[in-house]
Amino acid sequence: MKGQKRIRDYGVKIGKLETGEWNAITDVEGVTVGHVTLADGEVQTGVTAVLPLQGNIFREKLIASSHVINGYGKTVGTIQIEELGTLETPILLTNTSSIGIVADALIDYMLEDNPEIGRETGTVNPVVGECNDMYLNDIRARSITKEHVFEAIENASVEFEEGAVGTGRGTLACSIKGGIGTSSRKMETEHGTYTLGVLVQSNFGMLSDFRVDGKAVGPELRDSILNVKEEKDKGSIMMIVATDLPVSERQLNRILKRTVTGLARTGSTVGNGSGDIALGFSTATRIPHKKPDYLLSIPTIHEADMDLAFRAVGEAVEEAILNSMITAEKVVGRDGNERPTLKDLIEEYDISLV
Repeated sequence: MKGQKRIRDYGVKIGKLETGEWNAITDVEGVTVGHVTLADGEVQTGVTAVLPLQGNIFREKLIASSHVINGYGKTVGTIQIEELGTLETPILLTNTSSIGIVADALIDYMLEDNPEIGRETGTVNPVVGECNDMYLNDIRARSITKEHVFEAIENASVEFEEGAVGTGRGTLACSIKGGIGTSSRKMETEHGTYTLGVLVQSNFGMLSDFRVDGKAVGPELRDSILNVKEEKDKGSIMMIVATDLPVSERQLNRILKRTVTGLARTGSTVGNGSGDIALGFSTATRIPHKKPDYLLSIPTIHEADMDLAFRAVGEAVEEAILNSMITAEKVVGRDGNERPTLKDLIEEYDISLV
């Protein structure tokens, strides 16, 4: 986005469904994304904020769910999501060691706009995900502050950058540079047209397994890069799924389970040390925090419509991952560590992605 050259600009068109206007998670109306990027020598990290709606999400909650593909991760807030099936804060992403400060700052942010929290009502459930960026970032420095969190939230907009920005600044994917990526799909049904969007923080995989739309690009790249030591598949990926499709939390969970199809198509084998986690929400229904004096009505699609959503999420995850890699710039970080970018490699070695 913002004029960046994305995977489709290289002739790669993933899947069958059409994209939204931005081909981004923000094609779901009301969703915005903001970053704060720290890029200073040993510190190469950041915060990315996904705002699910424009308004007070604590007072008007959204249907939500989460799914763990492999649980080597340190997320915050997923237990309550699974119990109650609702989301009541923005979703924040950062590095592993900053989970605590980011959750703390998110609580502060919610307290500012909701004086009833901890007084007339209960507490708030902050939702934070992470990836380990220690190869490029001095993760022990714990450089993220509350101010960075507030700034990321305040920066949120429909159009945002991908690649080595925000929490994707220091991450790796398939042994080369990863980062933030996004994509979306339109879903045409008899009862309406809906959108599903995905944002990923990619930090997983091995180069020899890397595939682009089914093409085994990784082995060719691996043979060309003699100075890059390939690591085991012990990274992670956070996959944030947004949709305006009317679904229950059970149906949404079924959709989140299919994020693995897009992940696998890029070459992931979901390694033992990998944290592969999907969080999702639907904007179709608002759940009031205060109990109303009427029955809640939650419209849902028929199960026969689920196949379309399954296809949409798989395609969007696959393309979001590829966008996270192709838009990433080279980062020199901790101890002078660096990894090449997909864009630089295919240009230097004249490797076609199609």
